[in-house]
Amino acid sequence: MTKAATIIREYGPFPGVESVAGVSYDGKNVWFASGDKVNALDPESGETVRSLDIPAHAGTAFDGRHLFQIAEDRIQKIDPESGRVLSTIPAPAGGGDSGLAWAEGTLWVGHYRERQIHQIDPETGKILRTLQSNRFVTGVTWTDGELWHATWENDESELRRVDPETGQVLDSLLMPEGAFVSGLEADGGGRFYCGSGKSGVVRAVSRR
Repeated sequence: MTKAATIIREYGPFPGVESVAGVSYDGKNVWFASGDKVNALDPESGETVRSLDIPAHAGTAFDGRHLFQIAEDRIQKIDPESGRVLSTIPAPAGGGDSGLAWAEGTLWVGHYRERQIHQIDPETGKILRTLQSNRFVTGVTWTDGELWHATWENDESELRRVDPETGQVLDSLLMPEGAFVSGLEADGGGRFYCGSGKSGVVRAVSRR
């Protein structure tokens, strides 16, 4: 089923942030990547409450304890309290990676131009499964057992729910004209948080 996406709220633009890439959610704050920092946003107040000085060029994920952040051709595991990088693994697309999500003990990584999503081992980076899309893949997220990914191609973006076994598109939310999606995260409730590339904002979008 395809329908128009509903934007609930926009956050930003933020001082010193030229672009928003990956986004994640730790149950309280929305974390977003902005090139040389990972920033924690309070979604109630709209204020940025913390920033970690860590290379952050694409997808961001949270496993319940740690942040995972794509930095060029690697994925960093980060202690969000200290900001320390605990370990790194190779990113499957070698620098062409986009979205990042955590689900059931594994990482799911978007491969932008190949229009793919890779499920990988978070300890070694080994690819366990690859799903094929027919659009450029940006953000990736899991929520309530559903796999969603964002697309950004030909000046259009949409949020897609896909079959995690086959990659078949099951539902689609079409973003308004000019509202592009670079990163995607679900809050476990009724909304997605979307990075917006060079427009420098984070958008909350209804999942319904």
